[in-house]
Amino acid sequence: MLNVGIIGASGYAGEELIDILLSHPQARINYLAAKIDMSQPITKIFPRFKERTALICNNEIDLKEVCTKCDLVFLALPHTVSMEFAPKLLAAGKKVIDLSADYRLKDVSLYEKFYGVKHKDKARIKEAIYGLPEIYRNRIKPAKLIANPGCYPTVSLLALAPLLAFNLIEPESIIIDAKSGTTGAGRKAALEFFFSEINEDLRAYKVNAHQHMPEINQELSFLAGKKIAVTFVPHLLPVNRGILATIYAKKSNKVPPKIGETSPAKLAGTKSQSHKLLDIYKKFYKDELFVRVKEEKEFPNLKDVRGTNFCDIGIHDDKDKIIVIACIDNLLKGASGQAVQNMNIMYNFPEYTALL
Repeated sequence: MLNVGIIGASGYAGEELIDILLSHPQARINYLAAKIDMSQPITKIFPRFKERTALICNNEIDLKEVCTKCDLVFLALPHTVSMEFAPKLLAAGKKVIDLSADYRLKDVSLYEKFYGVKHKDKARIKEAIYGLPEIYRNRIKPAKLIANPGCYPTVSLLALAPLLAFNLIEPESIIIDAKSGTTGAGRKAALEFFFSEINEDLRAYKVNAHQHMPEINQELSFLAGKKIAVTFVPHLLPVNRGILATIYAKKSNKVPPKIGETSPAKLAGTKSQSHKLLDIYKKFYKDELFVRVKEEKEFPNLKDVRGTNFCDIGIHDDKDKIIVIACIDNLLKGASGQAVQNMNIMYNFPEYTALL
């Protein structure tokens, strides 16, 4: 049995982690902590867990207790806070899955620019593995520190990876128009997230300046083998959870390489252009349980992925450009579900355990 702890258990991501892990047959939650006024049963914070657990959520983080009780620790903390605890846990021989952005960006100057603080653990940034299983599974398996991806980057990277892998688009032409539910901002009191402020409204924010943008650029650049700078415009939806991204990119004039034994040219036959793209996507993700590619002229919506760890993708071929529409639940595939998926890989559990 794997003993796990959650630091930051009172947030949206922490709540989802508790829910998933209480159903995990090979993991046991042994420690909870959060920034709360006083230690109390987690069922006082989240009554829905009554009869499922008697765990106490601590209001002070006792690292000695964490290290005694846990093999793996999930850090479901705000950005800029995880780097206070991850080094101490790793030094004690514990594995860490960090749901914040503290270890995602390899360029420290970008982290400091977008998050507004000096990084306190620069030495471990290099050893942190970016936890997107569909791309980095082999590196995740032996990792000790996982930088769990952000929600916007997860949906964007999964939507674009096949196009970049097979040189189907001009990387500099990528435009990402993404819309997220309010839980993406975390559980905090702020005027702009009050019900009366967001209800019956839709707004763009942090236009081409969102903190997830350098993360998207970094990972797309790795995939493309060249520097990429996308245009990224996020929007706030008046819903609790879910992300829908509509992505536009200009077609490349390059001939894509073969996909296994079948080239895109052979796939064409009498099929439409969209159908050829579908074949490419289906082959790319054929072994990926949590990526579902829609059929031709079918596109995903939030209700299809809400409460799941799936990413649904639809593709449209539009003459000189390609349009990809993708959806995830920002709290699951965009946070806690993906974190548990990473845990399953690290400990050789079936990857879908507690996620289906």
